[in-house]
Amino acid sequence: MNVPILDLKAQYRTIREEVALAIESVCESQHFILGPEVERLEKKIAIYSGVETAIGVSSGTDALLAALMALGVHTGDEVVTSPFTFFATAGTIARLGARPVFADIEPVSFNINPARLKDAIGPKTKAVIPVHLFGQCANMEPISQIAAEKGVTVIEDAAQSIGAEYKGQKAGSIGEMGIFSFFPSKNLGGFGDGGMIVTRNPDLGEKLRILRVHGSHPKYFHKVIGGNFRLDALQAAVLNVKMKYLDRWSEARRANAEYYNKAWKSSGLDNNGEIIPPQAIWKSGSGNAGPEPGRNYHIYNQYTLRCAHRDDLRAFLLSRGIGTEIYYPRPLHLQECFADLGYRTGDFPESEKAAAEVLSLPIYPELTLEQKEYVADSVIRFYR
Repeated sequence: MNVPILDLKAQYRTIREEVALAIESVCESQHFILGPEVERLEKKIAIYSGVETAIGVSSGTDALLAALMALGVHTGDEVVTSPFTFFATAGTIARLGARPVFADIEPVSFNINPARLKDAIGPKTKAVIPVHLFGQCANMEPISQIAAEKGVTVIEDAAQSIGAEYKGQKAGSIGEMGIFSFFPSKNLGGFGDGGMIVTRNPDLGEKLRILRVHGSHPKYFHKVIGGNFRLDALQAAVLNVKMKYLDRWSEARRANAEYYNKAWKSSGLDNNGEIIPPQAIWKSGSGNAGPEPGRNYHIYNQYTLRCAHRDDLRAFLLSRGIGTEIYYPRPLHLQECFADLGYRTGDFPESEKAAAEVLSLPIYPELTLEQKEYVADSVIRFYR
């Protein structure tokens, strides 16, 4: 049996006609940059996230970049974030001439550890970027409290976590700004790159709208330097179709995760340390039951295990036609391009340990029962 890590064709088959009509409508209008489709999507995302303002941009990376620009981050500033995340989180900081400063992760959730955050914030710190990794919110209450005490701004990197909840609040709505990515592999994915910034601050929202069009307001008059961060109408049209299915797809991912979790429990794998399934850093009640106020609501953009003999397991699954991925094999503080930051192996042991142990299994909504059985049985066979 072949089980890819992600099967976008399976999802496309369920919405093909709706998407074709949406794309045709944009083609007939010949309005390809920003415009009504983008405005519709912005309103939907703002309402869905429980914020006042949403600003469509060209990618999740550009969402991070524009958010930092809106805060005035520049050379000499520092921004604290996790070393265990996709490169864009730290890359955008460095692009503005600022210094990425890392704080180690919590070993259970893979998200930034609030206990390590306080010491990482210094007099040059302009912002903190907690990452809601793999579809689960970071522990935002202590993070927000520490940031407030230190007088720094919180930007939520929710690129992987649209729809996730923390104590009744949607990902992206807790900090001063939140960013989403619509990369095709995300729970809400487009047919290319796209992103969104959400905020409760309308003045900040207006600033971001100006920044995304080269800083012009009105057109051809520039008080600030921005960038070309505009969202395409074709991407917005596709996302407007997909938006109504988002919660249904996320629930299917959660059901698939629960299937795996029960398989590990019944086989005893989660009792002897051979694998550790995804868990919540905090929870009142089950980490997989929600969405209810006070509970963690994981939307499983990835289903990421800690595994003994990770590389051997991956090779075994590949031999049986099962796709896997390692997110991420090298933490950011050990990337060659950040060598001048002065970090060394051992500086962030939890991030380094995670990089050596994590493996993500297929979790997409369209997985069949037979595919899930095959994946679970294959993992159990390996350890037996």
